[in-house]
Formats: sequence, structure tokens, C-alpha cells
Amino acid sequence: MRTSINKLFLLFLFLPAFSVLAEETHLIYIIDIKQEIDRTSQIHLSRGLQEADALNADAVLLHMNTYGGLVDAADSMRTAILYNDIPVYVFIDNNAASAGALISIACDKIFMRRGANIGAATVVNQTGSAMPDKYQSYMRSMMRSTAESHGRDTLIQGIDTILKWKRDPLIAEAMVDERVVVPGLIDETQVLTFTAEEAVKWGYCDGIEENITGVIKALGYEEYKTQKFKATWLDNFKGFFMSPILQSLLILVIIGGIYFELQTPGVGFPSAAAILAAILYFAPLYIEGLAQNWEILIFILGIILIVLEIFVIPGFGVAGISGILLMISGLILSLLDNVDFNFEGVSGTDISHATLTVMVGLVMSFVLLIWLSNKIGQKGLFRKVALHTDLEGNISVPIYLDVVGKEGTAQTVLRPSGTVIIDGELFDAVSESGFIEKGARVKVTRYENAQVYVYEIRL
Repeated sequence: MRTSINKLFLLFLFLPAFSVLAEETHLIYIIDIKQEIDRTSQIHLSRGLQEADALNADAVLLHMNTYGGLVDAADSMRTAILYNDIPVYVFIDNNAASAGALISIACDKIFMRRGANIGAATVVNQTGSAMPDKYQSYMRSMMRSTAESHGRDTLIQGIDTILKWKRDPLIAEAMVDERVVVPGLIDETQVLTFTAEEAVKWGYCDGIEENITGVIKALGYEEYKTQKFKATWLDNFKGFFMSPILQSLLILVIIGGIYFELQTPGVGFPSAAAILAAILYFAPLYIEGLAQNWEILIFILGIILIVLEIFVIPGFGVAGISGILLMISGLILSLLDNVDFNFEGVSGTDISHATLTVMVGLVMSFVLLIWLSNKIGQKGLFRKVALHTDLEGNISVPIYLDVVGKEGTAQTVLRPSGTVIIDGELFDAVSESGFIEKGARVKVTRYENAQVYVYEIRL
């Protein structure tokens, strides 16, 4: 009996110690950012933060090695980090350039490998040339506000109380613009890039470590386990098709397919290509929660109005213009993270990027359509589209040159092709005066390629 009591006493004595040991095992969730900053990396970070939260992780650690990428994707990523409930740390394993620097500065603590670099956040175009100052101004503002978000330290020097930025916003700006001067650090001759040692000295690195284990130990986690984010094929699918360049190309296929389908009878390859491109454009946005049902319906309604304008309603007026505006609106709105008609969380930059993506696609479509119109029937692949055989010399087809100058009646609507009756005989006809209603009086101007060209006789 006494032995049992002693065992119970020992159990209750050591139970708190066992509990403390159990509580000391922390979960560190690791997300790799080792590629260009784009929609794919944005989706990876977003999904990783969600999964870390669901697992009740104690900390998120970004393992970074990137030369930068898209500014809008980096902006979304740094915002997600700043407002994440779980602390987010970053280990810069060699490079955190441009957009990578912005994301790193958003993290609660920055650790770097010896020999690593952070900075060089100037906004550049596809050729590597610096963008106009309005883009640099916005990037400077983002870098500055991100650095400011970490607040200040209170320092007591003698009888004076000094407030010092944990991360100096002026230094963050100097990473964007060579005109920013930081006394004792950099003049007006170059954009700022820190080495690991320099970053520690100026408050942009909390420690130099050589691996993930060293970083976790430096953070104070003695008993821990790690779990790494693993991207699914759906994550990569969404990221690939949400690329602005690919989205512009998909818009090109949508517009081009619709245009060429309207030029040919029946439903064929152009319409199939347009439908597939529309699915690939909207599906990733819908899965990600950006595109909503009403935005897709706006796009479809726009196409319907354009088709009605061409085949049903004479002329080109309200329906056609409304259709074009609705179609463009549907494409742009699907790229914005709005809820119904609430745009409070949508920045001007988001709207600009969405509009630019759609406009680039539309301009590319317009240029391509003009180019194809000139190439069809001339050479290469497009030579097969046009008919080059001289039918009049090989097939017995009656020549009606005597119908030129005669009058007749439109048997069908001409928009611009259709059928007319001349001297009681039917002819394939093309209008040279725009839309011609059925039953209107017409006059033949010429006869070519087994069809007559007519204009409407207006009284």
C-alpha cells in the first residue's frame, strides 16, 4: 500500500515537468521561395500561411533565394506576411534582390547566410531598364511603409529618450532609388545592396547563420519539429495560367477566335480555340476566388450582344458598343480581388495591372488580326486558307458580266454577304454600302469571283 502511495506521489511530482517538456516542442513551418516572384510563388506563400495556421504552427520560416520578379505579386506577398497572425521569419540563402528584398523586409526577423545579399529593388521592365519615376515612387513608398511597420525601439541615453527605427525607412528607399542619400552609408551614385555583414550593422539582418537549423536555434527554439510546404499540381496550374503574359495571350486567342468564327459559317476551330482560352483564363481565377459568377456572366453577355449586333441588329450601335464594354469589364474585374461591387480592398495598383494585362491582350489581338488579314492567301501556312485555283479556267461556270449596272432586290439580308435577285435569277452578292435589309432595291457595280457587288438604292 505504501509503495503505491509513493508511486502516485512521484507521478504527481514529475507530471508538471513532463508537461513542460511536451510544450517545448514547437512546430516550425518552412516555405521555400527559390524562384522568380510571380503568381505561382504568391499562391505558394498564401497556401503555406493558411496551412501553417491550420496546423497551429509556432512560426513560419521562408527559405529564400530569388533575384526578384513581379511587383504586384511581391506586394500581395508582403501584405500577407505583415498581417499574418503567426510570426514570419526569413532566411536569405544567397539572394533577396528586388521583389525578394520587399518580401524579406516585411518579415519579423531577417537572417542571412554569410556572403548573401539583399537590396537592388529598382523597378525595371522586361529588358532590365529602369521604369519611369512614377513606378519608382510607388516602390519607394512600399519599401518605406514596410520598414516603418516594424516600429521603433526606445533608447535611453543619459537623460535623453531616443526613438530609433528598427529598420530605417530611408535605407529601404535607398534600395530602390540611387538619388536617396543615407549619411554615412551611401551617396547619390548607386542603388543600395547590403552584404550580410552590412545588413547586420544597419539593422536589416538579425543574425548570420549558415543553415535552417542555425536560424531556428537563433530564434530560441530548442525543442522543435519542422514541416515544409509542398505545392500541388493545382497550385502550379493556377500560378502558370495567372501569369500576366499568359493571360494577355489567352485574351488574344479569345478575341481572335471570336473574330475568325464570325467570318466563317458554322462552328469550327476558331470558336473551339476561343472557348478553350476563355476556360483557361477564367478557371484559375475562379478557383483562386478572384473571378466571381457575375463577372464571368458579364463577359458572356458582352459576347452575346456583339453577336446579336452583327447577325440580328442592323448597323453598329448601342448593342455592339455595350457588348465590347461588358466583355472588357468582365476580363478586368475577374483579375481584381473584390467582393461583389465592394472594391475597398482593391488598390489603384491592382486596377492598373489588371487593366494593363487586358489592354495588352486586346492590342496584341488587333495587331495580329491586321497581320493575318494581310497574310492569308499569300505565303506559308496561311496560303492554304485561300483558294488560288482559277476556277473560271477549269470549271464550267457561267459568266454574268452583263448584269453590271442592273438593278435587283435583296433576297436575304446582306451583312455584307447575302443573296440578291437580278432579272429573276439568284446571285451571291456582297454589299459595298454596309448593311442592306432584305427586300431593299440594289444596283450591281461589278461581277467578280462568281458573285456580284451591289449597293443599296436609296430613294
